[in-house]
Amino acid sequence: MSKPTFPTYWDYLRLDEMLDLQGGVEGDEDQLMPDELHFILVHQTMELWFKLIIRELRLARDHLAAPTLPEDRVPYVVHHLRRINEILRLCVQQFQVVETLTPQDFLAFRDKLVPASGFQSFQLREIEILMGLEEAQRFTLGKVQAMDYIKKLADKSPAGARAWRHISTARAETTLRTALHEWLYRTPIRGSNPENPDDESVVNEFLTAYLQAGEKESKKQLEHMIQANAAPREALEGRFQSAREQTRSFLFAEEVDESHRVRAKRIRAALVFIESYRELPLLAWPRLLLDTVVELEEQLVLFRHRHARMVERTIGRRVGTGGSSGVDYLDKTTQYRIFQELWAVRTVLLRKDALPEIEDIETYGFANT
Repeated sequence: MSKPTFPTYWDYLRLDEMLDLQGGVEGDEDQLMPDELHFILVHQTMELWFKLIIRELRLARDHLAAPTLPEDRVPYVVHHLRRINEILRLCVQQFQVVETLTPQDFLAFRDKLVPASGFQSFQLREIEILMGLEEAQRFTLGKVQAMDYIKKLADKSPAGARAWRHISTARAETTLRTALHEWLYRTPIRGSNPENPDDESVVNEFLTAYLQAGEKESKKQLEHMIQANAAPREALEGRFQSAREQTRSFLFAEEVDESHRVRAKRIRAALVFIESYRELPLLAWPRLLLDTVVELEEQLVLFRHRHARMVERTIGRRVGTGGSSGVDYLDKTTQYRIFQELWAVRTVLLRKDALPEIEDIETYGFANT
């Protein structure tokens, strides 16, 4: 009988293979420029973190996309999303390490990268897709659609073909945004579920009461600002009127196609309901889940912004190695918002003492015992 073998640290992590992957285009570390190893390692490290983010996204998404999500599993979803947020926070800080590379030191080997570009990070594209960024939202690279650009490059190498398979797989999956909307759609509102025959009436009554409470608050705020001479009366009245119209449009999903409006309206009502009455026991974790998703997108926006500033500091506004407009393109991507409703709802939230009274309060954990 053979003796069992036990792995060493270096065997378990396959360090001999991993530490032999920093040779650059020459495949030989001895031929690297002085600061090139630094550049390679930093980006390889980010790609490893991206790999973990993708796994965590799928774990969180799969739970949200299930037909039902028991209350005791919501903390599990929050746990995995928080891990992603900490990874992104770490990646943002990692740009400080990148910036120890001076412009002249980078220029010494920058031409080796052409036509390679950070945009070709298929894992970052995969993260965007899994989160729910749609193709129509993407900025083009010049006149070329982003995915067309990647597909053209992917056809040129086995590694590119693998990258495209990953992207194609992600594009066929349910996104975190879609899964979140499915979960929100099932949220009980004033004790009513989508299966209830009168559910639409309950939702409309809640939204109407919320809108009326908001209009009452809006008038109070307007008078307070007029008395404080915050701005000319006509300008303030116009702005507050516009805000009230935007609130109504958001709550009742007036900009959504009529065939999808009832569903969109219920999702937005669930958002408002969870955010407004978050102190109720059964809404505490759902509200934390929503806040963690907002933080996820915020961290991704900060990552994009920090990336753009690092690039600007290192190479200014040169044309990117992949042929893009460089910093100008990176700055545009900071405008991406995947979870638009989660950001928009903050504009319509009310103070606690201005909220409409909630019915069926025992449904959310305040039953007498």
